[in-house]
Amino acid sequence: MKNKQHNLDRNNFILAEILVGLLLFFVVLVITVKADLSSAETRLSDMVTYIKEQYNNNMKLDIASESKSLMRMIQSVEVLSQQIQQEEKTSDITEELLENYCTISYLTGVLILDENGQVQEKYCSDEVQAEEILSQTDQDVLLDVVDFHEKTYSVRMECEDGSYIDIAANGRQDKPGIVLVYYHTPERYTSIFNHSINSLLTGYSLEHNGTIVISENNQIVASNDKGLIGAKTEDIQELKCINESAVEKQLVRTDYQMIPDYGLMEKGRDYYVYAYMSADKIFAKTPRNMLYTVFIYLVIVGFMHALRWRMLQGHQKEQMRLQKEYTKNLESKNLELREAVFQAQKANAAKSSFLSRMSHDIRTPLNGIIGLIKINETHMDDRELVKTNQDKMLVSADHLLSLINDVLQMSKLEDENIEISHEPIDLGEISREVGTIISGRTAEAGIAFEIGKQELPVSYVYGSPLHIRQIFLNIYGNCIKYNKPHGKVTTTLKCLGEKNGIVTYRWTISDTGIGMSEEFLKHIFEPFVQEHSDARTVYSGTGLGMSIVKKIIDRMNGTIVVISKEGEGSTFVITLPFEIAEKPEEIPAEMDGEVNIAGLHLLLAEDNELNAEIARTLLEDEGAITTIVNDGQQAVDIFSRNKPGTFDAILMDIMMPEMDGLSATKAIHALDREDAGTIPIIAMTANAFDEDEKKCMEAGMNAHLVKPLDIQKMKEAVCRYLNK
Repeated sequence: MKNKQHNLDRNNFILAEILVGLLLFFVVLVITVKADLSSAETRLSDMVTYIKEQYNNNMKLDIASESKSLMRMIQSVEVLSQQIQQEEKTSDITEELLENYCTISYLTGVLILDENGQVQEKYCSDEVQAEEILSQTDQDVLLDVVDFHEKTYSVRMECEDGSYIDIAANGRQDKPGIVLVYYHTPERYTSIFNHSINSLLTGYSLEHNGTIVISENNQIVASNDKGLIGAKTEDIQELKCINESAVEKQLVRTDYQMIPDYGLMEKGRDYYVYAYMSADKIFAKTPRNMLYTVFIYLVIVGFMHALRWRMLQGHQKEQMRLQKEYTKNLESKNLELREAVFQAQKANAAKSSFLSRMSHDIRTPLNGIIGLIKINETHMDDRELVKTNQDKMLVSADHLLSLINDVLQMSKLEDENIEISHEPIDLGEISREVGTIISGRTAEAGIAFEIGKQELPVSYVYGSPLHIRQIFLNIYGNCIKYNKPHGKVTTTLKCLGEKNGIVTYRWTISDTGIGMSEEFLKHIFEPFVQEHSDARTVYSGTGLGMSIVKKIIDRMNGTIVVISKEGEGSTFVITLPFEIAEKPEEIPAEMDGEVNIAGLHLLLAEDNELNAEIARTLLEDEGAITTIVNDGQQAVDIFSRNKPGTFDAILMDIMMPEMDGLSATKAIHALDREDAGTIPIIAMTANAFDEDEKKCMEAGMNAHLVKPLDIQKMKEAVCRYLNK
């Protein structure tokens, strides 16, 4: 019994000694490792900071050299343009003239281009060809100098062989065209800069300082390890691990090999400086310190070495348990990571699909508008063709505006930022308005429009007239767009009953069109989805209409069901509940007669010169007198300096420098004069959402007009508030 107790006490004592020894060993290890890591981080950080400062100095010299060279090109092209203007009066421009100028001005070559950027005359003293230069220039910016002589186009182009070309161009003074000069710096001279970069690392040895790397644009341009120069940073595992940390001057451990490396990086303006070294160099003192610890440990507990193997077994079992737990946690983390990656890929795919669709849908009408403008430029005498092309441009512009409105509204609906108004409306009146519009469209398309039974026992309800019209115009529009020649569109309205002050109506709209497949019906309400890949080209659709309709109906607590058979047609069933409203005593009437603004003096605040010129022309064509200012502060100043009654109304843009339109409106109303609070102020802005109109009304404006400018709506707004 005593032997057992003795053995138990001895084992407990030995265990206590081992634990104390392990604790001592661990404390020394942690302190030593932290000290070595801190020392290495300080040493590497100081080193990359110093190299960065030296590299910045080299970069400043290079930028100064580039700026000086481009300034010389600009001066040369300006002088040559003046000489050409003088020579053109006496003789033609010859290659000999260009060669003489290149020799005098130390240029590599000169190109004389016409207004379309085509080469008319050139001279080149080396192997660089005009086509190579023109292919790398920004043609739109280059051609701008034809019409704007005060502009000068200058750029430095890097060539594949490491050389670079400095270019400057401006418009000809004598006639439409471009004068372009350039200077080619060969690779043997540009390489001098790279040599100077590598000289920064002279004296840093791999053995004592570790590996130092300077990279630009993901490529190593300098290193004290010559074998790394020219490699990509993502191909070097040490650099890849350091980049993943994304924290400057913080030591990072790389575990991809048996002996890990430690390193850090510091970011310059457009480059990175890395420094890393292997763990055996960083922890050079650690083994010695640990040997001292082991020696002390063995001296203190020398008699415990016989039992060490048992402790090792226990330690190994603990390690296995920890490894299993770590593996389990790692698998769980990997599962979460895979799910996150899947969601990220899904989001990226959606973004890429959106950008691709938007690129196509925006570029298509823009291409048509730009092409028609160019056709008109070359056929100015054919007034009938110009008029036809202008009508086509308006159609394309309307389509582009419709696309932008759909995308913005879709975004608002996705974020649930669209407010569905709650105001008294006459469903019968809205139905008649929509029916009138659709009758015209079906007649133009050669399609029959039949209005069936219409049950409307309660006409006055609360709702959003804008969104109700949008729902039915979208659905009718699809029925017309995707119908067959000489097809038919029919509609019926049924009242499903009244309960607790709520009346529910069901519209059934059918067509005899091309129909939809069962597979497509599963995705009909998804944004940008269309049955056929060529639908945008054939039917000019955006793929947003049904998605917008579904979201609006959902916000109105309604439902929509689509029944379709490919080749036979489609049926749309829309069910909407409405709160019953009292019949209004008086319905405001629209303005009678033709509105006329001739002789009115209008103050127009618009910071965009083109928009201001368009507005001035349209208003003056109607007989109005227009005074234009560029910002809200000028509007306040002009209004306050003129006597009361000078201006009949103010047209105010919202987003302007110095003072915006909302602040300007408040400032005008706050003036101490008799007409400050009565003069009509009408917003004329590209901010088209309901909250934008609400802000205008809160600022004291009388009306909110959305760009593009509709002169008829502007005339009606001005006359309406002047009549008040």
